[in-house]
Amino acid sequence: MEAEIERFFQGTAETNLQKYHLDLRKILTTQIRPHGRINEWRRLLEAVPPETAIPSFTTDTVRIGPEGKDYSTQLKALTPWRKGPLKIGKTIIDTEWRSDWKWKRIKPHVVDLRGKRVLDVGCGNGYFLFRMLGEGAKLALGVDPTILFNFQFALMQKVTADNNAYLLPLRSEDLPAFGMFDVVFSMGVLYHRRSPLDHLQELFNFLRPGGQLVLESLIIEENKDNLLIPEDRYAKMANVWFIPSTFSLEVMASRVGFQDSRIKDVTLTTTQEQRSTKWMEFESLVNFLDPADTSKTVEGYPAPRRAILTAKKPI
Repeated sequence: MEAEIERFFQGTAETNLQKYHLDLRKILTTQIRPHGRINEWRRLLEAVPPETAIPSFTTDTVRIGPEGKDYSTQLKALTPWRKGPLKIGKTIIDTEWRSDWKWKRIKPHVVDLRGKRVLDVGCGNGYFLFRMLGEGAKLALGVDPTILFNFQFALMQKVTADNNAYLLPLRSEDLPAFGMFDVVFSMGVLYHRRSPLDHLQELFNFLRPGGQLVLESLIIEENKDNLLIPEDRYAKMANVWFIPSTFSLEVMASRVGFQDSRIKDVTLTTTQEQRSTKWMEFESLVNFLDPADTSKTVEGYPAPRRAILTAKKPI
């Protein structure tokens, strides 16, 4: 993971991100989350020989590493795998999420990424960063504080040809106000934040004037003015603080200064899109729904439904 952080600083030394390097190094010294298995994962990663295999970032299954190499032992040690699908060496990873389905919903509403600088907040293991490179982005930076996801990304990068996708183990609230990204993605983050307006303001500050926001979030549709604040858990998740209506989500984006704030897609999450697999053996969506009425969560709230919102930072 540390080598990946250094690769970011080296790879962006001649870009507009260079002026933030000192600040980012200071932030990284204090904000990386501790983890009891970090030394185990370091040793695992150090034992993997580097490779320069040409990847495939344009297919639904992102393909990384030499086709004939078997990394299954290392990949199993880094479970659970949540975003994909992925093929690393000879191993196909059937991840918890069919993230390619989400990408197909999002892609028609994103500006042409060719030559663009993009930021993905809460990017997980980097699946979407690779898809963004596949669409022609010249730089794809992700942030995610989950140490496991950073090691998964580091393993993938170690066995593939050098590219301009990078991942830092940080949260969006740790970052400086870059003001330089052409497109900023925030997918599955907003409802985990205690203050949604603060998160939207952060995203606004990361964009250059005229840049595009692409935001995906849980929503409710029962009433345009509704805002669901779970009493305790939502779909067994303890860190869901609120779920807005589509109308409220558009209004919140507008209130922090975005223009043309529009809901582009609303989709009910199904147990075919999110499910347990041998690469993610914990509970998944089927366990979060009321078995007697799958239109509701086990707590009695409306079942997960997700919206895609796009908006623009004024010029």
